[in-house]
Amino acid sequence: MKLKSYIAVSLCAFALAGCSDDDRKIGVTVDGDAIEIGAEGGTRNIKVTADDAWIATTNDPWITISPANGRGSAQCRIIIDSALRNEPRQGIVRIQNQNDWEERRDITVSQDGYDYAITLDDKEINVSNYAAYDDRSFDVQVKTNVDFDIEIPEEAQAWLTAGDYKVELDRGLRPREVTVRFNWGINSRDIERNAVVKFRPKDEVTLARQDELSVNQNAAEPIEEDTRAGDSVALLAIARSLNMWESWETNEKMDNWDNVVLWEEGMDGYTPEKAGRVKFARFSTFGTKEGLPFEVQYLTAADELVFFSNTNWTTFDLSTGEYITKLGQLRRLTISGYGLVDLDPDFKNLKNLESLDISVNNFEKIPEVLTKENFPKLHALYLNTCQRGVIYDLSNTTTTHFGGLFEETDQTREFPRRLLEWDNLDTLTLSVNYLQGRIPDMKDYAQKYTQADISAADSLPQALVGTPKVLPNIKRFSINLNRLTGELPEWLLHHPALDWMDPFTLVFTQEGKDQDGKLAGFTNEPVNLDEYYRFYEGKKYLDPNKKEE
Repeated sequence: MKLKSYIAVSLCAFALAGCSDDDRKIGVTVDGDAIEIGAEGGTRNIKVTADDAWIATTNDPWITISPANGRGSAQCRIIIDSALRNEPRQGIVRIQNQNDWEERRDITVSQDGYDYAITLDDKEINVSNYAAYDDRSFDVQVKTNVDFDIEIPEEAQAWLTAGDYKVELDRGLRPREVTVRFNWGINSRDIERNAVVKFRPKDEVTLARQDELSVNQNAAEPIEEDTRAGDSVALLAIARSLNMWESWETNEKMDNWDNVVLWEEGMDGYTPEKAGRVKFARFSTFGTKEGLPFEVQYLTAADELVFFSNTNWTTFDLSTGEYITKLGQLRRLTISGYGLVDLDPDFKNLKNLESLDISVNNFEKIPEVLTKENFPKLHALYLNTCQRGVIYDLSNTTTTHFGGLFEETDQTREFPRRLLEWDNLDTLTLSVNYLQGRIPDMKDYAQKYTQADISAADSLPQALVGTPKVLPNIKRFSINLNRLTGELPEWLLHHPALDWMDPFTLVFTQEGKDQDGKLAGFTNEPVNLDEYYRFYEGKKYLDPNKKEE
């Protein structure tokens, strides 16, 4: 009886134990079966509950699970990459019992696609009216998933430009951060200016967001025009813009400034309204990468200005800019060692120029604006030493843009005739350039010496009658150290001022080889001037280096 009771109790206990195990069996469960996330991606946590070993898998490369397997309960991180395109996408994460593949739970991951958008971190930029050349720029960070063009209002394009940029969409349409550098120019006016810059998608797409950039520039300090005070402010501003190494002391009166001359009574050209204003100013030893500063236009009483010695001038391709062309009263102007390759088209407005020195620049050819019609009063033109570097043999060089007026004669192989027809010139210097070819004989030139010319001058021989009357007023004519070849023309060998020109130094002497490989030099260069003085019988020898008594 006791045995039967024991067995019955044992079986009951076993049965109860079996029922308890079934009740505790968990399998695999998760605390969510769906994840929704934005296009930027991110991490979501899922709690896995299991009573056995499990494994997490996905066939979608943009989804990562960590940890990817385990035993029992664990916290799983599901890492979702940022979207690649603008269409939504969907993926599956599967949690499986490793010992029973039929026992699994699926989690659906839904991700939005990126909307097309062009956005800015900073939508408003403020700049000053002036800064040093290398500091006149700012960077804008553009977030975008579409390539774009930059649209600057037409009225602002003169002072605001965008640099090169590239939108890389090689990994799909997720937003990228593109840096765009904008460069701005000096504001010369005493009013603020503004530009609203737009970013236009290159493709036909609908943008969910399209930011614009507002650029605001401060007004300039006003300069009082046509006044002594305005002149002093302009001088200081020009020196600042040029980055001149040594400027003027502002605690000194302008009367005491070096390289500045003020108008005083008794000076040639003086008028009462000019009294105390700037007559002459010299700017030297500076560093600029631009044309002449806008403040130049305020020096409306000056009759001579000098700009000389720009740092690294041989590396620049500059134009004068428009501001100097507003000074129609100028009589003498020097822009030398600056880095010019051209003159502004409005340079022709300087009708009163008598002397122009644009030597030691980077001119490839003589600026088109330089004609005797545009400058009727000009008598001295200096256009020498425009070589960026020394090239001995033009026929054996691969270098380009080396200056020296090379383009002037690389096709024609003839000296620029229009300069020889500039009758008013008493000074023409073209030395140390790369002019090549022959000097025109000018036999077809309309202007000839007449009997009236001979009668009016004691030293002119009768033999000149009927010969070309070339540069009749010239006193200084230098063309040495070019690549000129051929014969010296008769008009030059018999020119009335030849002995004054110091011809064996400044005319006849050439060097190197021209583009055809010819050794530079003239085939009929005289040994001395004996024949010249026989032609000018009774003429006294003129030494250009000796001062007249």
